[in-house]
Amino acid sequence: MNVALVYNQKKDDTSLQSEENDSTEPPSSKETQFNARDLSPSHLRSIQSVSDLYAEWDTAETINAVQTALEELHHVTLIEANEFAFERLRDERPEIVFNIAEGLYGISREAQVPACLEMLQIPYTGSDPLTLAICLDKSRTKEILAYYHIPTPRFIVGQNPSEVSRSSLNFPLMVKPLHEGSSKGIFNSSVVRSGDEMAREMERIVTLYNEPALIEEYLTGREFTVALMGNGEEVSVLPIVEIKFDSLPPQVNPIYSFEAKWIWDRRDAPLDIFECPAAISLSLQKEIEEICRKAYRVLRCRDWCRIDVRLDAAGKPQILELNPLPGILPNPKDNSCFPKAARVAGLSYSQLIQGVLALAAQRSRLVTQKPAVLYQES
Repeated sequence: MNVALVYNQKKDDTSLQSEENDSTEPPSSKETQFNARDLSPSHLRSIQSVSDLYAEWDTAETINAVQTALEELHHVTLIEANEFAFERLRDERPEIVFNIAEGLYGISREAQVPACLEMLQIPYTGSDPLTLAICLDKSRTKEILAYYHIPTPRFIVGQNPSEVSRSSLNFPLMVKPLHEGSSKGIFNSSVVRSGDEMAREMERIVTLYNEPALIEEYLTGREFTVALMGNGEEVSVLPIVEIKFDSLPPQVNPIYSFEAKWIWDRRDAPLDIFECPAAISLSLQKEIEEICRKAYRVLRCRDWCRIDVRLDAAGKPQILELNPLPGILPNPKDNSCFPKAARVAGLSYSQLIQGVLALAAQRSRLVTQKPAVLYQES
C-alpha cells in the first residue's frame, strides 16, 4: 500500500534551557545539568523552568524507526503535521495514513490531523477525532468513565483554589494540567498536602499552560500502564507494565513526573523503573485487564491505546487516563512502555508498527482478511 506517515518532530528550542543556564544546549543533552540526587529547592525550581512545549513530539529516531518498519511492506511518504499538511495529504492521496501527529496548539490538537483526513476521506490508524479530543481532556474522560462505573479517582476542575476548598476531596491531592500528555506540567511538587501547596500548583498551571487544573485524589498504591491493541470484540491486552518508584531518589513523591520521565531517566543512565510483566496476582491482572478493556470500549478507542492505572489504598485498580496516541520510542534503552510490552509479548518493533497498520487497514476495509494474530493472551 501507499502509506503516508504523518508526524511532529521535536524542535531544537532555546527555551529548553534552565533560567539559570545560558547555554544554547538543551538540558536533555547535558549529562551534568540535572542530578537526580540534587533536590534542593533552587534545583527543583531550575527543573521546573525547563520548557516542555515539545514533550509530546517525536524524535527523528522514532520517526525514522516507524518509517523503516512500514517500508518493509509498503511504500512510505513522510508528511510533517504543519500548516501545509492538508495540501500535502490532498495532493499525495495515500491509501492510508499512519498517524503519530500530536499537534501543538489548542485542546483539540491531537484531533486536527484525523479531522483533515476524514474531510479528505483518507483512512488512518488510531482513534477518531472525537475520541482523541475527549481523551486529551482528562475531566471529560473521567466523567465518561464514572458514568459507566469504571473506577477513577474523584476529581474537580478549577482555576481558583476556592473552587476546590468547597469540594469534598481529601488530601493528598494530585494537581495537573487539564489537557496535556507526556507528563507535561506534572512535577514532583504536583502532589499536594495542604491548601497552600494546592494554590501554588494551580497558579503554576493556569499561568504556564493557560488552562484549568485537574485536581484529583492521590492514590497511594502501585501504578501500572497497560497496552491494548485491536477493535470491536477482538482487543488484546499486552503484558502489563508496572512503574517501580523505588528507583527514584528517596526524597521524591512516587509519581511518574516530568523529572522522572525526561530528566532523571536518561539513555546513558536509565532508571530501572519498569517491570514487565508486572509481578502481580492473576486476580489483580484480570481485574486490571477488565477495567482497561471496558475503558477502551466506552471511549471508542481504535487499533491501539495505552491506559494508566493506579491502585487505591485498598489495592483496587482505578483508571488515571487513556493515551490513544501512545509513545513508541524504538530503542530498548529508552523506557517506552508500549514497545516494552510488545517486546515481552514477542513482537518486534516492526511487528508492532505493521500490526497497528494492519488493524487500521482491516477496520477501514482496505483489506478483507483479518490481521494475523498479534498477541495470544494466556
